[in-house]
Amino acid sequence: MADTSTTTTAAVPAAGKKKKNKRSVPFGQVHVQATFNNTIITFSDNTGAVLTQCSAGACGFRGSKKGTAYAAQVAAEKAAAAAKQQYGFSKADVFIKGVGLGRDSAVRVMAGMDIAVESIKDVTGVKHGGVRPKKARRI
Repeated sequence: MADTSTTTTAAVPAAGKKKKNKRSVPFGQVHVQATFNNTIITFSDNTGAVLTQCSAGACGFRGSKKGTAYAAQVAAEKAAAAAKQQYGFSKADVFIKGVGLGRDSAVRVMAGMDIAVESIKDVTGVKHGGVRPKKARRI
């Protein structure tokens, strides 16, 4: 019989946490996706890599309240504060997608948080006639 009490476990040194590199991104993009059900605000650098993001649902709004302009304002404030504090975000190109109520209020928050809005572009998809219809039924 093997004696399990004499087995020794090698002490594995705990991997030290690496200090997160403090990255400075003074200029970038803000993507606002405003639907009737929710508003998502995403801060990214010029290449499109996401820095911070927040949505009305993540801020505690539930149900139909997520689609309101106030919920979009709260979500934009939270995301903008994180982007300014962590990355020194100060200038942005804003891209707005969707037809929800949070379109305007999310952009107004940027000016209130001292983030200079360089340009505002609407990138909402345009309907083009839809897909090809089914072929006619033969009798």
